[in-house]
Amino acid sequence: MQFIDIIKTIILGIVEGLTEWLPISSTGHMILVNELIKLNMTTAFKEMFLVVIQLGAIMAVVVLFWRRLVPFSFEGKVTIKKDIMSLWFKILVACLPAAIIGVLFDNKIDELFYNYKTVAVTLIVYGILFIIIENRNKNKKSRINELSQISYKTAMVIGVFQVLSLIPGTSRSGATILGAILIGTSRTVAAEFTFFLAIPVMFGASLLKLLKFGGSFTSNEVITLLIGMIVAFGVSVFAIKFLMGYIKKHNFKVFGWYRIVLGVIVILYFLFMG
Repeated sequence: MQFIDIIKTIILGIVEGLTEWLPISSTGHMILVNELIKLNMTTAFKEMFLVVIQLGAIMAVVVLFWRRLVPFSFEGKVTIKKDIMSLWFKILVACLPAAIIGVLFDNKIDELFYNYKTVAVTLIVYGILFIIIENRNKNKKSRINELSQISYKTAMVIGVFQVLSLIPGTSRSGATILGAILIGTSRTVAAEFTFFLAIPVMFGASLLKLLKFGGSFTSNEVITLLIGMIVAFGVSVFAIKFLMGYIKKHNFKVFGWYRIVLGVIVILYFLFMG
């Protein structure tokens, strides 16, 4: 494996770790970065790599929120924490809409929407929506301020919003955070639920891509995957801590403006360089 390929893999890991958790679309950034650095790998491996690298990012959530995610207590004897178990059931309910649509239409969605035009439009549209919704909610008090207040109905509604993220450029975290805020959830709870919801979603997506790719990897491909996931993990820890601290004092409008600017850059790049 050449040194330049290691550098490119590290760059992709950094981009994945930062953009997976901030509501700015990891897909949009990956498309741009991939165009700029041109990875030296087969098309099949590259498609799989850009999804499976998310495993590193998701492990950051597991590590950072371990005590709030494990539904078992091992002090003295094994006991079940009912509140955490209930949260997991709600997470699974929220996963259902996107899981069903994703499994049924995965290839069709990629065929129709995995292109720079779709990514640019969704970046801009959801950027505008972030600004509009934050302006509308400026003086409103959220009615759901704790994870325990999320009902199964609320979880299902957030899950329906997650379906929107199947369209490239939308941002999974962006769609679910927007949806959660719209139905009265605080920014902090919306972000936390989005992080937890990502665990089964991203593990499932990575498993599907691995199964499609098959079990045959070269040594260079294994090294590429490991480097990408390790870097994505480290950067994700930083990104999650930053976002949770940021939204306690600020709203999401800055991410809306960022999306709009990035969407315009994507359009201009492919119009003049594509």
